[in-house]
Amino acid sequence: MEIANALLEILKYTLPALIVFVTAYFLLTRYMQREITAKAIELKLNRDKDIVQLRLQAYERLSFFLERINFLSVISRVRTPDMLASELQYAIVKNIREEFEHNLSQQIYVSSDAWNLIVQAKEEMAKTANLFGTQLPSEASAGQFINALFTGIQSANMPLPTEHALEFLKAECRQLF
Repeated sequence: MEIANALLEILKYTLPALIVFVTAYFLLTRYMQREITAKAIELKLNRDKDIVQLRLQAYERLSFFLERINFLSVISRVRTPDMLASELQYAIVKNIREEFEHNLSQQIYVSSDAWNLIVQAKEEMAKTANLFGTQLPSEASAGQFINALFTGIQSANMPLPTEHALEFLKAECRQLF
């Protein structure tokens, strides 16, 4: 009987302690799970906010790129007073390619469709400059090249590829919000 009393005495102290321990363990486990979940959500929101910011910057840079490869913009940057048509043609195409290479890294932040339109706009602008440049005699002036270029663009009565790509970028950018 004395052993039974000793066992009861031990159980009297250990059983409540064991119940308190199990209860505390489950409560702390639940609390930690909620904290981990809340932290994960907070980290995801911060990451998403950073990604949206990077994507917005990419859209800004690519729209700036499209504006810079527009013929008016390129010609105003690269033309010198005594330039020949072939020199201006070469300078325009070179500048378009350099601008493109400067913005290559932006492709990871925009959709494949948007990037394909950017590449297509770049190629079409260079092709258009080459097309009008090869139609002129070798001694033609830069002014003659510019006149032929803008006359041809106006007679086509179509928006430039840069305008189409820019509209697509704007629409895609609006989808972020």
